[in-house]
Amino acid sequence: MAEEMPVRRNKINLKDFEKKVRLRRLRLKDHDDIVKLQLICFPTMPPWTKDQFESMLKHFPQGQLCVEFNGKIVASSSSLILDFDEYQDWHDWRLIADSGYIRNHDPDGDTLYGIEIMVDPKFRGMRLARRLYEARKRLCRENNLQRIVIGGRIPGYNKHRSKMTAEQYVEKVRNHDLYDMVLTTQLANGFALRKLIPEYLPSDEDSAGYATQMEWTNADYQPDEKAWHATPRSVRICTVQYQMRPVRNFAEFAQQVEFFVDAASDDRADFVLFPELFTLQLLSFTPTKRPGEAARKLAEFTPQYIELFNRLAVKYNVNIVGGSHFTLEDDHLRNVAYLFRRDGTLGKQDKLHVTPSERKWWGVEGGDSIRVFGTDSGKIAIPVCYDIEFPELIRVAVQKGAQILFCPFNTDSEHGYLRIRCCAQARCVENHVYAAIAGCTGNLPMVENADIHYAQSGIFTPCDYPFTRGGIGAECNANIETIVTHDVNLDTLRRHRFTGSTRNWNDRRTDLYHVSYQDPDGKLKI
Repeated sequence: MAEEMPVRRNKINLKDFEKKVRLRRLRLKDHDDIVKLQLICFPTMPPWTKDQFESMLKHFPQGQLCVEFNGKIVASSSSLILDFDEYQDWHDWRLIADSGYIRNHDPDGDTLYGIEIMVDPKFRGMRLARRLYEARKRLCRENNLQRIVIGGRIPGYNKHRSKMTAEQYVEKVRNHDLYDMVLTTQLANGFALRKLIPEYLPSDEDSAGYATQMEWTNADYQPDEKAWHATPRSVRICTVQYQMRPVRNFAEFAQQVEFFVDAASDDRADFVLFPELFTLQLLSFTPTKRPGEAARKLAEFTPQYIELFNRLAVKYNVNIVGGSHFTLEDDHLRNVAYLFRRDGTLGKQDKLHVTPSERKWWGVEGGDSIRVFGTDSGKIAIPVCYDIEFPELIRVAVQKGAQILFCPFNTDSEHGYLRIRCCAQARCVENHVYAAIAGCTGNLPMVENADIHYAQSGIFTPCDYPFTRGGIGAECNANIETIVTHDVNLDTLRRHRFTGSTRNWNDRRTDLYHVSYQDPDGKLKI
């Protein structure tokens, strides 16, 4: 009997059966593939341009996702983070998505806003949209956001618009009487319908321009009570137009300073701003022979000056920008602006741009960094006098988060004052910030290079409908010792950057120009 031969079987390679599905972030080189997918999914709508695609990846790369199937992109989604309170009344895709550039992405916002999601028709039914929605939910939880909001298309409506209204169509989809490939999917992924938005995206013919406002609430959201109360919406600013007059000793100087801090505190100011180098008044009782010697003599008062203002900030519960004062550091003479917070902490900002007069008469040297200071009433920068005349510097400060500019100045003519004032107002327009300026008036005949003063202190705003007329919040009469107080609103300021009549910050042509700043912590490109 013949021996039975074993049956030979081919070894099964499991890799031959694998289907590789991969969720990942989009990359710049994916643009062509995304355009192809858009043209398949939305043939009546223009696809992303390369500029739009690059801008999305630049401003929020974590929010731009895709799904690959065996190495091919078959689904994708795009989103950004917003402070939803700023947009809940304006459901216009071009506004809320910045026409696809998402330059209004706000890392400190509370809402993940989905601006697009698409799946190749050949791959629908594989729950790829669910993968993208779940990825968005993870992103929402990781960033501790309150919600996801979507302006969703209703592409099935065009076939039914002759028989029913958009409201009726949406209701039938909700009741499972009709199927809509977008709305049905969103409802299945836990999104609730909030309202119907007409004219959301007029170019979307399939949806007749309509969109649904869909919302998913993050049950894991943890309100940050400290952050919520850290920055009030309204901030009261007081500027001091200070008269230079001879004093007999430091105690007399301190008495005058305390009078103004007390007045600002009575007005419940959050900040009080003094002028640049108003401490030159101390030289009226300190005889010196040369201006350079006088400046170094003035620097000897630095410990007393700091102790005085720190005590007053705490005593009167007000943040004080103490003008500026000459300070010696390793034998280098600086013109330094000091911040005295009402919680007792301190900050300082060296004047960066030294005027020819300062250099010639006193031997002042410029600092090397613009700082932004966190306070209980917003983030501030302190450009000292001449510094406000350099727009690049303020760009850097605003990129670092500055909302209010405090500019102590000291000028001896109307021309000098107008340079400060006009530049401060220009910085407000260019950067969507507030600016307060404070200068000296009066005379010090016995102090060289500080004998004549000209000032008209004020508080300035951007120039647009939400703000005061002419961009002037408040201002003093010229050359009279007084204070001026004005309230500014940080929410209005923040909203204006994204919804103003002009949006200078977002409309910068960084493809043509930029500011490159050598920060001590690393190079900053703006």
